[in-house]
Amino acid sequence: MAQGLDNREFSKAAFIGLGVMGYPMAGHLAKNGFAVTVYNRTDSKAQKWVEEYGGKSASTPALAAADAQIVFACVGNDDDVRAISTGSDGAFSTMAPGTIF
Repeated sequence: MAQGLDNREFSKAAFIGLGVMGYPMAGHLAKNGFAVTVYNRTDSKAQKWVEEYGGKSASTPALAAADAQIVFACVGNDDDVRAISTGSDGAFSTMAPGTIF
């Protein structure tokens, strides 16, 4: 669990993008007490991450972000950021007010 600058405590995170950098970054969050839900375009990669670190996988960025207090994204380019945030099934469609992206 981590504490933000505004003294909120964070324990639920979503991590979108499990590439070379995202996979271990999401793993560090899980190892440090976060309940992590991951999304990756390649579902088998998300399932491998869940087997290694626990947590959950989601079939869309929106489902990954639905219960998160903080959402991390580690994707390849601007088009990918737009797709996972504001696209159909994007994270912004389910993020609660006050969720950090």
